[in-house]
Amino acid sequence: MNIGKASEASGVSAKMIRYYESIELIPEVSRTAAGYRDYSDKDVHRLRFIRRARDLGFSVDQMSELLALWQDRDRASADVKRIALEHVAELERKAQQLMEMSETLSHLAGNCQGDSRPDCPIINELSEGWGSEKGDETAGSGCGSNKDKLED
Repeated sequence: MNIGKASEASGVSAKMIRYYESIELIPEVSRTAAGYRDYSDKDVHRLRFIRRARDLGFSVDQMSELLALWQDRDRASADVKRIALEHVAELERKAQQLMEMSETLSHLAGNCQGDSRPDCPIINELSEGWGSEKGDETAGSGCGSNKDKLED
């Protein structure tokens, strides 16, 4: 089947299929006499595997490892589990970072008067950075005050 049909059958865009081929995540497929890529059902199955792994947030390197393990009938499931648990830990770290960002922005927005005055703890925080004020619950809460105006 051509790349368009393989894309439709696998849920992976034609552009990504070409990319995965260029980085050797998938092997180069056979070509028709006219030079078009010709994907087999096995190729589409591999692309579906990649799509599911990508949907779970695995990196290209992790997908490469998982693909190798998938192809290895003598694999130890412990190797697959190790990759999965490492990825879970990474996802949990990212989730924690997102939660911290959300809490910070909620705190800053809660301290902003949202009126016609130019002073705002959100802008102040972005302009000053974290510095020593990180963790200070009162930092940047001067929305509406003149104490934290930027100087030219």
